[in-house]
Amino acid sequence: MQQVPVSLWTLVAGIVVTAISIWIGQNNTLMPVQASLQAPLVDGFFNVMFTIAIALFLVVEGTIVIFLIQFRRRRGDDTDGVRVEGNVPLEIFWTAIPTVIVLCLGIYSVDVFNQMGGFEPAGHPHSAVHVAHKSGTAIAATLSDTSEATVAPTIAPTIGIGASPQTLGKPADLVVDVKGIQYAWIFNYPDSGITSGELHIPVGADVQLNLSAQDVIHSFWVPNFRLKQDALPGIPTELRFVATKPGTYPVVCAELCGGYHGSMRTQVIVHTPEEYDSWRTENQIAQKENLNQVVAVNPADLSTSEFLAPHTHDMGISAATLESVVIGH
Repeated sequence: MQQVPVSLWTLVAGIVVTAISIWIGQNNTLMPVQASLQAPLVDGFFNVMFTIAIALFLVVEGTIVIFLIQFRRRRGDDTDGVRVEGNVPLEIFWTAIPTVIVLCLGIYSVDVFNQMGGFEPAGHPHSAVHVAHKSGTAIAATLSDTSEATVAPTIAPTIGIGASPQTLGKPADLVVDVKGIQYAWIFNYPDSGITSGELHIPVGADVQLNLSAQDVIHSFWVPNFRLKQDALPGIPTELRFVATKPGTYPVVCAELCGGYHGSMRTQVIVHTPEEYDSWRTENQIAQKENLNQVVAVNPADLSTSEFLAPHTHDMGISAATLESVVIGH
């Protein structure tokens, strides 16, 4: 019986490994539901990396298993193993292949980063939530009106994910100022004066988040959008995106920011345009009704828990939890 050449076995194994890795890499369910224009770009890159990883895993582990079986020590065989010298062509091959893979992935990742808007030379006006500082505590944000509490916009260079090549030079449809504090996110809408503990946006709108941090470094992460951007004290950062699917998605702080880091969560609610207009109108009316109370009281005279108590529902936390956080802080 004629022996099958090793080259033929190698070819067959290569075809099988390629087919398996491509199928698993392109049909995995490891990522959450896509909900932004940027998500398919990131998932495409992830799937390519996962496909390559599966192929390398099958080749390396398959080779180990074959060698364990083929070259195992037989019973009663006490002889020395075959002396094997180095193979220069093989060493060049297994060094060159990973090098080419890494270079290609690097070029691909740069292209994805550029398409997402990471290379935009940003310089945008950043209006800020009015912040009141109390001794020993740096955690307070006030509702603002156009006459008194809104800080004048300032032009500052920013880093982060900006406009994509398709929207470069165009203003965003919606700008939201986002402040990270221990341990919550505060969202301020300069165009309407609304302040909320949740992010509300219309589907299909080009949204620009102006990120900042009150105390330590935080990281604004929406897994369904495949977007994450640090919020840095004293350094403005930006995150610009378009949501494509109505729904409610978690917002997570992805930077260890203190003892209650794990509870620093909120949500982004993607509305239809009609639902968003209704939400904005309702909140403008509600906040105008409470504006007199907010302006009449000096925020510096309030404790942190007293100041944030009206917003605990929006933040998704209880008053007791807020009080424990403040005491621990």
